[in-house]
Amino acid sequence: MGYKTAAGYGIGEIVEKKSRFIGQAWPVQTEEEARAILEETRKKYWDASHNVFAYRVQGVARFSDDGEPSGTSGKPTLDVITGAGLENVLVIVTRYFGGTLLGTGGLVRAYTKGAQTAIEAAGIMEKKIFIRCSLSMDYGYLSKLQYLTAKNDWYVEDTVYADQVTMRLVIEESEANAFEKEITTASDGRLKVVWEGRIWGARVPEGIRLFDDPV
Repeated sequence: MGYKTAAGYGIGEIVEKKSRFIGQAWPVQTEEEARAILEETRKKYWDASHNVFAYRVQGVARFSDDGEPSGTSGKPTLDVITGAGLENVLVIVTRYFGGTLLGTGGLVRAYTKGAQTAIEAAGIMEKKIFIRCSLSMDYGYLSKLQYLTAKNDWYVEDTVYADQVTMRLVIEESEANAFEKEITTASDGRLKVVWEGRIWGARVPEGIRLFDDPV
């Protein structure tokens, strides 16, 4: 279970025949959050010709042409989101009219490019369900566990050194059974994995990013 979404906020700008198109993308969790961002954006760009938006949130898709000819802006923006396979994403493309009409085809291309620019700036990540767990062990097992975590790219969230060593790890849910089996084999059944709860996470260049939104 998982889905691709925007890695963060992104903004980019293109110019077509003197019209400015400012594309912005956000990861969002609810329609209410998307609507709040849209309202703030409309206030910020109050003097723009159009603030076109599209989003997919929890399987619900909505868009608006915001005064542009029907089918030339909101739907192309949504098509970029859908084509990238993204969920829980809001994209707003703001246009400042430059005095030259772009025509139906020109508008579709401009809003498509504006949306693509926004998503490229935001980046894409794949959110998956992870499980927090802990392992308590005698110090004699520590070097073996450190080797296994490095070999398997397991994410160690914390290590507490006391009478015993306690490691807190975050493991992809899809890998949980294999993880538990490897721990059992490596310790001849002496170490027990304590599962603590599921959480959304994503692998990013710096490691694993964890999220508070409910599973």
